[in-house]
Amino acid sequence: MGVVLQKIFQAKRRYFEAVIWIVALVLLALTPIQGDHYSLCIFNNLGIGFCPGCGLGHSITYFFHGDLKASFYAHPLGIPAIAILMFRIFSIFKQNKKYQPI
Repeated sequence: MGVVLQKIFQAKRRYFEAVIWIVALVLLALTPIQGDHYSLCIFNNLGIGFCPGCGLGHSITYFFHGDLKASFYAHPLGIPAIAILMFRIFSIFKQNKKYQPI
């Protein structure tokens, strides 16, 4: 029983980063574009108007909603960030493909 649990924990550890990135991208894709909503941004909660992280998040949200122009204006690195994250997700799965299944 101990060997099986060890293999399960190893598999979870190998794919943990990919799962985090997938969940983050899905949440940004499902974020509504319009309207004020609660933000976890420390700068926003302190009343500071500029936050590059918020711009990047808005850029990714605009991209997933199909507004490429607004995506670029929110943060020019939003679209490259999506490409980099997708590459990282695929490389994690490709790297772990060589391991034996559970």
